[in-house]
Amino acid sequence: MKKATTTSAAAGTYGMTAAKIEKISETETVSEKKTGGMFLALTVGSAKPRKPRYQKPQAVKELEELADIENAKKHPQFARYAPKAKYRDDNANGLTRCIVDYIRLMGGQAERVNTTGIPIDSRRQVTDITGRTRTIGSLTWRPSGSTVGSADISAVIRSKAVKIEVKIGKDRQSPAQKEYQRQVEQAGGIYYIAKDFTSFVWWYQENFGQKGGGK
Repeated sequence: MKKATTTSAAAGTYGMTAAKIEKISETETVSEKKTGGMFLALTVGSAKPRKPRYQKPQAVKELEELADIENAKKHPQFARYAPKAKYRDDNANGLTRCIVDYIRLMGGQAERVNTTGIPIDSRRQVTDITGRTRTIGSLTWRPSGSTVGSADISAVIRSKAVKIEVKIGKDRQSPAQKEYQRQVEQAGGIYYIAKDFTSFVWWYQENFGQKGGGK
């Protein structure tokens, strides 16, 4: 059996115009369908859009420079050979790390709050008398003990209690988190929702100055 190798040959075999074949090939993914003893490269379903490549913001690059400078000060004898600091703010873990380290580098105190709890893994693999291996037990989570709705980051900046909630993309506050925000602000603390590192740095410098000092 022969395989159609050109758009025109495929069009003649299936009674389709070359333009139609070209249009289908441009907009959908390729698969093969067997008809009348020949194969034709046709498309089935739309192509899945690719996630845009992460472009590191200038604020993140500057954070890396700050971290390298601080590391060189602490370990001058190894500064030449130390690996360069690497950060990114396109996911929750990365953004949280950026914020915590930035506050510390600016002279404040910051720590990540464990709001997910502690994993209890009782799973184990067993082999039965027939030689088959299977997993028994389960993975459960023990509450962390933190206040319901707690923010992801707890910090002290210029004697101010600051709570920072990290929200990436379409993630939004839960009712418990909104109530926690109300309690913090009512007590005189500061609550901030961080969606990316660049806007966080703007907010930080507007409220605390570039060196962590007051305005």
